[in-house]
Amino acid sequence: MKASNIFSKFKSWYLWGNLIAMGVVIVLLCVGVKYGLDLYTHHGELIEIPNIKNKSFTEAARMLNELGIVYEVTDTGYVKTLPADCILEQSPAAGTKVKSGHIVYLTINTSKSPAITLPDIIDNSSLREAMAKLTAMGFKVGLPQYIPGEKDWVYGVLVSGRHVTAGERISIEETLIIQAGSGMRDENDSINFVDPVYTNEYGDETDGFESTGSSESSVDDFTPVE
Repeated sequence: MKASNIFSKFKSWYLWGNLIAMGVVIVLLCVGVKYGLDLYTHHGELIEIPNIKNKSFTEAARMLNELGIVYEVTDTGYVKTLPADCILEQSPAAGTKVKSGHIVYLTINTSKSPAITLPDIIDNSSLREAMAKLTAMGFKVGLPQYIPGEKDWVYGVLVSGRHVTAGERISIEETLIIQAGSGMRDENDSINFVDPVYTNEYGDETDGFESTGSSESSVDDFTPVE
């Protein structure tokens, strides 16, 4: 092909039209990608998370939906003084600026107090060990009740006057009363010793051996009183 033919092709409007069209397409693609990414990622759009703590779940959900914020309940808690289904915690905290579609994690209040499993402390630990363990687990522990037995050894646990056993689930609102040994024996187990009473040869009662003045006095001279 001659050089003149090559240069003549560059003068063709058909070639330049194609090149211009390709350039326009490339520019449009670049602009579309840029604005498309900005739209997808909500570039420059920030929403301030409202304070929804202590609000009902219904009201909190409405507020978040209106702002385009997604919410998710991830945990529950129990506060006796607050109504059921109110918001106890939110994450991120109120005032945080996020993009539309961001997830806010919620903790809501339950209608019933949580229950905890009673550990194996009965006849298996001292009073001090049992009180420390129960308190650390979140139980309410009242003043111990002392009963006959080995001092400060745990013999039982009462809840509302009822004996409970290891493994039972007990509300954290209940007060546990530990029955511990007082260090004293049960009166039914005690032994009372009574000295025998005897009568001498004159019919007088005596609580032991008394001399009659005779060197031949012996135990045979006394007769037990029946």
